[in-house]
Amino acid sequence: MTRTQLQQQMAELNPEGYGSLLDLFNEVCTANAAKAAFACHGVEASFADIDQRSAAFAAYLQIDLGLKTGERLAIQLPNIIDYPIAVWGAWRAGLVVVNTNPLYTAREQIHQFNDSGAVALLVLDRILPVTDAVLEQTKIKHVIVSGEAGERGFDSFNQALKRGAAQQVEQAPLSMDSLAVLQYTGGTTGPSKGAMLSHGNLFAAMRMGRQSVKLAPEGFPEVALAPLPLYHVFGFTQHVIGTFLNGGLSVLIPNPSDIDGMIKTMQNYRFSNINAVNTLLSGMMAHPDFDNIDFSNMLGTIAGGTALVKEIAEQWQARTNSTIYEGYGMSETSSSATCNRKESLELGTVGPAVNYQEIKIIDGEGNSLPAGEAGEVCLRGPNIMQGYWQREEATAETIDAEGWMRTGDIGVLQDNGRLRIVDRIKDMILVSGFNVFPNEIEEVVYSHPAIYECAAIGVPDQATGEAVKLFVVSPEPELQADDIISYCREQLAAYKVPRQIVFADDLPKSPAGKILRRELREQN
Repeated sequence: MTRTQLQQQMAELNPEGYGSLLDLFNEVCTANAAKAAFACHGVEASFADIDQRSAAFAAYLQIDLGLKTGERLAIQLPNIIDYPIAVWGAWRAGLVVVNTNPLYTAREQIHQFNDSGAVALLVLDRILPVTDAVLEQTKIKHVIVSGEAGERGFDSFNQALKRGAAQQVEQAPLSMDSLAVLQYTGGTTGPSKGAMLSHGNLFAAMRMGRQSVKLAPEGFPEVALAPLPLYHVFGFTQHVIGTFLNGGLSVLIPNPSDIDGMIKTMQNYRFSNINAVNTLLSGMMAHPDFDNIDFSNMLGTIAGGTALVKEIAEQWQARTNSTIYEGYGMSETSSSATCNRKESLELGTVGPAVNYQEIKIIDGEGNSLPAGEAGEVCLRGPNIMQGYWQREEATAETIDAEGWMRTGDIGVLQDNGRLRIVDRIKDMILVSGFNVFPNEIEEVVYSHPAIYECAAIGVPDQATGEAVKLFVVSPEPELQADDIISYCREQLAAYKVPRQIVFADDLPKSPAGKILRRELREQN
């Protein structure tokens, strides 16, 4: 794809001619000034609040800290209202946001801070002791603390806003080509890499998704539950950008593992849409008060991050009387690249491509494969990242000269244009020369009524090269390994049947709730 073709697509997605995300931000804040934009723990912030506070934070960054356009601000917070204020303030000051997991260890923090070259950090007070211990090993010069700043002499976020409010922000001259975010990948193939997402990438992704799915009719008062971390690309693009820039309210959930607290919050609002992953959906439905929630305003649930289990999807739809839409995307695509549509819903697929997204499937030699054949999924469109931060070789290996990006996922493009994700290439198990995909095994095991969670990995086997090892979480103490193996034998070819069963109290998960097979392999 040529640059001219990309520019044409952006022009069609942006008929208003917005220069950057900030132009739309200014318009939305003016039009919705009195409406609530974000809520957390019963406290709401209006669009006017977000506008005023982000302007104050931008002035603080520019004038008090002297930060320049293009410098990086790391944000290490859970889902609280300070997060969107900081993001929009950083962009108004011309900075690049580095979304950072507050659960990171010292080693992970050092890598991400140094790799990104972050010079400033906004961090939650409760995790400051861990972060403070690594600061001398990074390039960070300025620390702002959300909450109590303590005795280290750092500015609190509230102090920063007060100081900035007394000054005038000079909005940075940004364009759609300007870098907005360094979104670090999960590091499944080595050290995590920063996907460079521009204002144009994020704007395009928002418009592509909204034009395709059309969840809410024009003017519908959108109220979205936001349990997925804002530092994850899914939560970030759906709430800091998508719901906000469409005049809706995002109800932020700081700790989604606190199911009791989340259910209580859900009882206080009539939600129109929810973004979630498998484990979160099943956790909510297991709560005794779940059926007391008013879902009468629900338009739908967007599921992503990991393969949606059919049984969980069907239960969710029946109990909420609303549709669940599975999508597919990643950091490198600025979130969703495909999504099911209400008029053509097909559970088991991640839907067709969103508008302006192209898909092709290739074999190991890079040749395009016909519909129905499994191969690596490749994507192209205006939402695709600019590349990996300071990693030209990795970028060249991932994005070719024509703009096609290799995802590392195995998929099948059906005749009807819907994509079915088979698995990650790295997760594939080779048993006696046969390709075995963990997702298929897990789908079967999840259909067993006594299984709460499961994950399949490959382990060395002298006879077959690799064999399937299955980890399960079950509330039924009477369940035996032989019961699961017998169940699998009824529905899977012999080489796919797990050879080893491990019962666990829980499974390792990412902050977004995705089960981490990688950690299970490392433990093994």
